[in-house]
Amino acid sequence: MKQIKVFFAIFCFAALFGASHAAVNLTGVAAVNVTSDTAAVAKNMAMDEARQQIITDILSQYSNSEQLRAALQNAAGSELANLISASSIDGEKLSDTTYSANITMTLDSAAARTWLNEKGVQNWLPDAARSDMFTVIITLSDAMADWMGLNQIARREKIDIATKYIMGNQITAEMPSASRAAFTIALREAGWHYSNQDGLLRIWK
Repeated sequence: MKQIKVFFAIFCFAALFGASHAAVNLTGVAAVNVTSDTAAVAKNMAMDEARQQIITDILSQYSNSEQLRAALQNAAGSELANLISASSIDGEKLSDTTYSANITMTLDSAAARTWLNEKGVQNWLPDAARSDMFTVIITLSDAMADWMGLNQIARREKIDIATKYIMGNQITAEMPSASRAAFTIALREAGWHYSNQDGLLRIWK
């Protein structure tokens, strides 16, 4: 039984270590179909629309969505263009007044993080310079009981929970990457659920 538990711990560590250091996926695709006075104008409008949609879809996973929407409403197209590191177009179709295509864009992580911080948007976009830490999104069903239970697990495993943001029943925190495997094993044994999403650890009970 002891050998099985040791094997399970090693297996979890290998899987979770890889997940914790996986690159964050900052690439999105938008299907656009725009009609305007000319195809050239329609294409420019389509690019702006795609950029807005992709930035919203990607950054809403790593930031306060209400603050993000407010920041995007007041952002100029040229400002948002600076957040894009690469783009490509597939299935492009044009007529005299219409432009349609599938547009793929990849965000620049450092530029996006800087922009979010400048706009005062609470965010937990992973920082490559802080590879020794990982971000955990905690959803509490019973705020007091769940939070106390979580802290008991952390103390028992000698893990520091650095709280970053609190929004309703959701807490965003940072923890040492070296403790991720032990933490998730302890969570599972205590009846918590967890999932990995692009390097983020989401937990709930």
